[in-house]
Amino acid sequence: MAPKGGGQSVLVRHILCEKHSKIMQAQEKLNAGERFDKVAQQFSEDKAKRGGNLGWMTRGSMVGPFQDAAFKLEPSKVDKPITTMVKTNFGYHIIMIEGKK
Repeated sequence: MAPKGGGQSVLVRHILCEKHSKIMQAQEKLNAGERFDKVAQQFSEDKAKRGGNLGWMTRGSMVGPFQDAAFKLEPSKVDKPITTMVKTNFGYHIIMIEGKK
């Protein structure tokens, strides 16, 4: 039986910032219609060169709050991202997913 939220893996992109003020600046850019990958390159403090692309991630391979949020999201595109924000021990993340399987 599949866990709540459906799917076993998600194609994840994220923007990671240590400071809340910086993640809020990134969110403002997204709200203004900027592409997720471009905002990730500008703001993310890891994997920024790949537009925040973390690739396919499976259940159990992500920290709890990040994983819960990722599996609840609907897939979307970088030019019209559906996002959510979570805080983990790594910092603040804006997450979007491009696919679910």
